[in-house]
Amino acid sequence: MPWTLDPRRRRLYLQIAFGLASILVAVVVLYLIRDVLGAFVLGAAIAFLIQPGIHRLTELGLPRLAAIGVIFIVIILALAGIVLLVVPLGVSEVGQLQAQAPTLSAEAQKRLNDLQGSPVSVFGVTIDLTGTTAFLSSHLRDYLLGQAGNAVSIGVTALTTALQLLLMFIIAFLLALDAAAVRKVLRRLVPNDYRSDFDQIWRRIRRMLYAYVRGQLIIAGLIGILSGIACAVLGLADPVALGLLAGITAIIPYLGPFLGAIPAVLVGLASSPLKALLIAIAYFVISNVILNFVYPKVMGDAVKLPPLLVIVAFIAGFSWAGVLGMFVAVPIAATLRILFDYIYPRLYEKPA
Repeated sequence: MPWTLDPRRRRLYLQIAFGLASILVAVVVLYLIRDVLGAFVLGAAIAFLIQPGIHRLTELGLPRLAAIGVIFIVIILALAGIVLLVVPLGVSEVGQLQAQAPTLSAEAQKRLNDLQGSPVSVFGVTIDLTGTTAFLSSHLRDYLLGQAGNAVSIGVTALTTALQLLLMFIIAFLLALDAAAVRKVLRRLVPNDYRSDFDQIWRRIRRMLYAYVRGQLIIAGLIGILSGIACAVLGLADPVALGLLAGITAIIPYLGPFLGAIPAVLVGLASSPLKALLIAIAYFVISNVILNFVYPKVMGDAVKLPPLLVIVAFIAGFSWAGVLGMFVAVPIAATLRILFDYIYPRLYEKPA
């Protein structure tokens, strides 16, 4: 007797196969656009985050297109305000650094010359830095010349970044405009018998993503406020702008706080090397305390993951796709946890 399959079960299998094939195609497309994947991920994130605002504006009677336009105008004005606040600080401090560069360079060279041939004693242990200082001194000029030769590369990078930002906003606008359609397409890929499950999982993932974003903003706010206070206490110019920069860069997981320290250190260096050292130490302490103690706890509570798994997810994400991988590592790990918590009891008929 030939083997036959129930038509209903065969249809279910075909639906599952079609869904898996669609996922495979999506993965291939993502691989092909990997060079601009950051713009797509960030554009999707913006479209997701502005949905509550769009919903409220449409409830007030605005058409969806107009609501999206209003929110984008607000975003652009906020970015313009940040640029107007930060750029004058950068121009001023760069000018001071250029004026003091000869003095700082001469002082550094003098310190290197003093160290050559003069062993240093640390806690009774004598360290001879002659070879190291000679190497640094001989390569300092080559390094500076090499940096000057990178001006063209920096210009190309800036142009590429501007184009990616433009692409990011275009993607965000299109996804925000068709957010409901995107969800319907994803839902249609799911077999009929599992669409109610899809709706429940979708709601849980959406709540998790909003909680994750709130956690990121809390961490960025803490780092920005504490960094601004440290800059004010140490007497740096424009502590508000420096704190704002620290908070914005802190949105980049783990690496952001250290990137945010660079402008403050440069501002301190324009005043004195000692002040630059003090602000570097202050930023280092603030970043390490928050990243090692506060961050895993806040993120763990937001996405319902143990702090250790949050750190492991960040390491895995960075190994996989650098900074972009760190952006999406924790949401992906939390999504997998949600899927596991939902599927496991149905497969084994017991709690996960």
